Amino acid sequence: MGESSTGERSMNQLVTRNEFANELAAPDTASTAVAAQAKALVEARYIMAIRRPRDMDVVRERMLKECLRPSFAAVARYTKPIGRDRSKWPTGPSIRFAEAAVRNMTNITVETMTVYDDREKRIVRVTVTDLEANVPYSQDITIAKTIERRQKKDGDTVIATRTNSYGDTLYILEGTDDDIINKQQALISKAVRTLGLRLIPGDIVDECMDQVVVTQANGDAQDPDAAKRKLFDAFAGLGVQANQLKEYLGHEAATLAPKDLADLRSLYAAIRDGETTWREVMDTRVAAAEAKTASLDAVREAANKKRTPAPPPVDAGPTYAQLADQVNKSTSREVADLVLDSATDLPADQQADLRKLVESKFGA
Repeated sequence: MGESSTGERSMNQLVTRNEFANELAAPDTASTAVAAQAKALVEARYIMAIRRPRDMDVVRERMLKECLRPSFAAVARYTKPIGRDRSKWPTGPSIRFAEAAVRNMTNITVETMTVYDDREKRIVRVTVTDLEANVPYSQDITIAKTIERRQKKDGDTVIATRTNSYGDTLYILEGTDDDIINKQQALISKAVRTLGLRLIPGDIVDECMDQVVVTQANGDAQDPDAAKRKLFDAFAGLGVQANQLKEYLGHEAATLAPKDLADLRSLYAAIRDGETTWREVMDTRVAAAEAKTASLDAVREAANKKRTPAPPPVDAGPTYAQLADQVNKSTSREVADLVLDSATDLPADQQADLRKLVESKFGA
């Protein structure tokens, strides 16, 4: 009897009864194993973070060493053209810098998870966690499963059309798997940069940015022609040709000043990271040039008005009161008639009144 009861309890631990089908169903051991594995992985990460905490002095040293490398410094800083005022364009650490900073900080984990997916869009949650401080930052990014093109090809599925600022018709097409993956990876990288930089001390980031500028300047000073060729080749890899760069610079670019090299280098990082496009860069530059021209025209017009002398006042002639006074002071009819002759600029009724005044004094 005891053995029978023990066997029944063992059976109840291994199986559950499906009352509707009157069958014995085995527990979902696959999901249980996956959950246990995920739990063990998370616990292992936190345990390692506690046992091997980061040293901020070492982090600073590693990041400054990274910024001393010319190839890293060339893509560590970006500039995004927004608005007409160039001094207000946002500039800061690029995605490549954030990736290096997260790696050198250690004990930071980056996770992505798809939380929604349908035919039109996909929502991915990006989470960056500091395992030592147990501080997670997360952000949901939405990937539209569409692309924009100026021309459509056979087989493209057109969803809608729109007209850009140049009056060109753009086709909104259903994106392919490769298009969607490219957009997703670019948006995830931006989210990782935004969230990851929150976990890195700001003073270290600022010091690294200063070192990046110094490294770029030193490399440009050693061989500016080589720096220019390398930069032009990098833009060519993005589809931006040399003549387009010269149009942006506004000269033939036989030689580039250090400021031009730094400017192009930061724009290259922004375009490569997906922050902007070359067309947006040129649109911003054209708008700024038009605004500057309009401002200069207004200044020139104001200066011309200031230099042009005011016309002399127009002599309006004597008034009725003045002529009437002269008639009263006249000593003869001949003098009074001369006063009447000078009253031609007066209105007709005032001339009639003045004539009556002469007749009343000297007779008709």
